[in-house]
Amino acid sequence: MAKDEKMETEVNDGADVRDEATAAPEAAAADDSAALAERVKALAAEAEEHKSALLYARAEAQNMLRRAQKEAEDARTYAATAFARDILSVADNLARALQSIPAELREDEKLKGLVTGLDATGRELDSVFARHGISKIAAVGEALDPNRHQAMMEIPSDAAPGTVVQEIQSGYMIKDRLLRPALVGVAKAAD
Repeated sequence: MAKDEKMETEVNDGADVRDEATAAPEAAAADDSAALAERVKALAAEAEEHKSALLYARAEAQNMLRRAQKEAEDARTYAATAFARDILSVADNLARALQSIPAELREDEKLKGLVTGLDATGRELDSVFARHGISKIAAVGEALDPNRHQAMMEIPSDAAPGTVVQEIQSGYMIKDRLLRPALVGVAKAAD
């Protein structure tokens, strides 16, 4: 029996050795698989972060491009604003000069050419303003609009209070922006 027990012990020891030999690679494979799964998760998270950063950078680049295009368009559209403000005083003086010519002098043969030339100059100036998007602001008869009119005085009138009844100086717009507000007199209730 001792032989049989010894043989059985050897057989059992052999089974243990075989189990340990197969168990070690399986445990190592399980550890490798878990490590690999962790690595895949980490790489997926990193890829997601990079994708998010890329999308943010693209959006920021598109926004910067739109802003630059808008600024360039505004620069082209409103480049003449300072010059236009300066030339408005010339237009005002020309209009005052034309208004100050009495009717009898307008018919005088000696001055008729001068008056006709001044009228033509005024029309040409209006045409140039129109070509560059500069337009006169309507004032008389309109309700006071603080975005377009600057009230200089109140005038007793039968018109509704707050209505523009007198234009002291014309106002102008360049495209959709105020170039100069109209200086106006506003109606107030008669006493």
